[in-house]
Amino acid sequence: MAASSSTAAPPSIPVVFSTKTMYQLPSQRFMVPASWRRFQLSQLINTALALPRVVPFDFLIRGVLLRGSLSEAANSEEETLEIEYIESVLPPSRLATLPHEEWVSSITCSVPGHFLTGSYDGTLRVFDRAQALLHTAPLHAAPVTSFAITPSLPATSDDDLLVVTASHDRTAQISRVSLDGAHSTTSTPLATLHLHDTPIADVASTRDGKYILTAGWDGLIGLWSTSIPEADEVPLDAVAGPERKKRRKVQDGGSVKTKAPSAVLRSHTARVSAVKSPSSGGDAVSCGFDSTIRTWDVERGLCAHTITVSEKPFLALALPTAETTALAASADRSVTLFDLRVGATTAAAVKFPHAATPAALVFAQSSGTQFASGAYDGVVRVWDVRSATREVANARVWEGQKVLALDWAGETLGVAGEGGVEIWRAGVGVEGGLQKETSSAGDESTVRPPPTQQHCLCGFCPTLFVHLLDFLFRGDVRRQACSLTLSNNLSSHP
Repeated sequence: MAASSSTAAPPSIPVVFSTKTMYQLPSQRFMVPASWRRFQLSQLINTALALPRVVPFDFLIRGVLLRGSLSEAANSEEETLEIEYIESVLPPSRLATLPHEEWVSSITCSVPGHFLTGSYDGTLRVFDRAQALLHTAPLHAAPVTSFAITPSLPATSDDDLLVVTASHDRTAQISRVSLDGAHSTTSTPLATLHLHDTPIADVASTRDGKYILTAGWDGLIGLWSTSIPEADEVPLDAVAGPERKKRRKVQDGGSVKTKAPSAVLRSHTARVSAVKSPSSGGDAVSCGFDSTIRTWDVERGLCAHTITVSEKPFLALALPTAETTALAASADRSVTLFDLRVGATTAAAVKFPHAATPAALVFAQSSGTQFASGAYDGVVRVWDVRSATREVANARVWEGQKVLALDWAGETLGVAGEGGVEIWRAGVGVEGGLQKETSSAGDESTVRPPPTQQHCLCGFCPTLFVHLLDFLFRGDVRRQACSLTLSNNLSSHP
C-alpha cells in the first residue's frame, strides 16, 4: 500500500494561459499540479519559451494576483482556470538622494541626463544624474506647487527647455532653462501668467505645446498660449504686491512680460486639484474638491463630460496612454480608475485601497497597466490596473513624512515630498543580471543569480526541460502523465 500511495498522482488542475506581453505560449489547455504557486508557474513559462534570460512573471486569476497555490484559487478541480501572466515588478530599490532644505512638491525624471524639482521655497532646481546641483532658479515668492515642460519653444538650442511653474503666489511663470553643460545651466524668466486670485494647484501643457493649463483653488482652469507677448497683456496695477515688486526688480532688462489667459474654463464648484493633458492629444482632464472629474474641449473652451462621485474630494490625477481612462486619488484613502467614456453611474471601474491618503500618481511610461502611488504614510506602492486587491510592490521611502509628487521614466522613479527627493529604481523583469523569485513556501522575495550553463534557464536540469516540452506540446493524455514527473522533479530541484 505504501508503494501505491507513493506513486499516486497529485491532484491536477486544467489551466489556460494568456498574456498581453511578448512572451506567448500556445493557446491550449494544460494540466498542472494543484499545489503549484507563482514560482513554479514562472519557471514553467521561462523553460517552455527557452528565454535567453530569466523573466519572472506574476499571474492573474479572475483579476486577482496569485499569492497562494492554484488549489486555493480554483473553485473545484474540474474548473479550467484562465490565467493571465504579466512581467513581475521588481521591488523598488533606492539609488540616490537629492538634498533639499524645503519640502519638494514636483519632480521630473524625463529630461535626459537631468532631474528638475520644484520646492516650497519658490525655487526650481536642476540636478545632473550624478546628483550634482547645476542650477537654482528662485522664480516665485511662495511655494512652487507644480511645473510642466512644454514641447514647444522659441529656442536657440536643443538644450533649451520651456518650463512653466505654478505657485501659491497665485501666478504661473514661463521660463527658459538652458542645459548647456555642467557649469553653464541658466534660467531666464519670460512671462508671468495672471488669472487666479488663489494659489495655483497644478499646471500642464498640451502635447503639441500649443496651450498651457493652470488649475486654481478658485475653481478656475486657465487656458494659455505658449507664445511670449511683445508687450504686457495685464496692467502692472493689476499685479499683486509681492509679485509686482519682484517683477519691477527683474524688469530693468525689459524681458519679463505679463500674460492674460486665452480662455477660462468654468465648471468646477470648488478647488481644482489637478489638470492633465493626454499624451496623445485630445481633451484635457481635471479633478477637484467638488468630487468631480471633468473632461474639456480645449479648442472650444467647454466642459465636455462630468463624472460626479458622492463625497469624494480628489487630490491627484494621472492619465495612461489610453485616452479613455483616468486614475484619481481621493481623500477617502483610495485610488479609482474611471472610464471616461461612460456615465457617472457606471464610471468607477476599479478601486485601489490604501492605508493612508494617496497624494501622488504616475503611470509607468513603458506600460499602460502599471502605475505608482505615493501616500501620506511615506510609502510608494506599485500597482497593476488589472489587479486591485493589493499592490504588486511597495517601498517605504520615509517614516512619518508625506509623499507629494512622483515621476517615472524608464526604470527611474523620482519621489518628492516632505523628506526631499529620493531616486529609486523600479521596473519589470531582470535587474542587473539578477532575478526576483518567490519561493514555493511563501511570498518572501529573494534575489538569485542567473542559472549556470549546465542547467536550463529556469534552474531545472536538462531532463526536466525535456519533460516540460513534452508537457506543453503533446496530447492531453501525455500532459496528465507528465504532471507527476513535473511535481516530483520540482520537489528535488532548487
